[in-house]
Amino acid sequence: MARTITDSAEAAVELEERFARARSAVFFGGAGVSTASGIPDFRSADGLYHQRFKYPPEEMLGHDFFVRHTAEFYDFYRERMICLSARPNRAHTKLAELEATGHLSAVVTQNIDGLHQMAGSRTVHELHGSVHRNICQSCGATYSAEWVMASEGVPRCEECGGLVKPDVVLYGEQLDERVLLDSVRAIAAADLLVIGGTSLVVYPAAGLVNYFNGNEIVVVNRDSTPADSSADLICACDIAAAFDF
Repeated sequence: MARTITDSAEAAVELEERFARARSAVFFGGAGVSTASGIPDFRSADGLYHQRFKYPPEEMLGHDFFVRHTAEFYDFYRERMICLSARPNRAHTKLAELEATGHLSAVVTQNIDGLHQMAGSRTVHELHGSVHRNICQSCGATYSAEWVMASEGVPRCEECGGLVKPDVVLYGEQLDERVLLDSVRAIAAADLLVIGGTSLVVYPAAGLVNYFNGNEIVVVNRDSTPADSSADLICACDIAAAFDF
């Protein structure tokens, strides 16, 4: 049975020890990693799914909604999905430090905010894409999140006038096969898997943790997750504080 820790300082000591002895650690993270950076998650009490909009957020983040209501999609996308003022918190920066010192081999993230790269992480597998890449559907030209924020209405390519779509995986779309395979390889080769800031209910991304064949699983999440039953250690505390070591 997994040991459960609720004190952030104690969790930090345990995480430091486990990363120190791991040969190939992987971090699998979700929206909870970025809440300390001011980016709301989806399913918590204050998350997007509990806020009132004209349409449910899960509908507005769907492929069909993007196609049929493109202008309204972009109104929501600009207001709620892009947060250019956000900065990495201690969880992001510590993961980058662990990679730089050889104690972490990869980050597999469901987040689309780019904060891991901003913190300095180099091997980041973005399962759901990134708001920082926006691609013309006609000619393939790429635009930044800043460019999208500065545009009005439905953004159109400056080169050909084609529709620009965020390089994020919307509901009803498939994950990028290359990113998926790279994530599976990283998790399968790891001897330590740290799962943080995710409820593990969004598939197929959440199913990737089943490829882990290593020694230890640590879950860092305030609420219970499906991985708790197979975890060696559960840190039910603030994730940014747990990585403050």
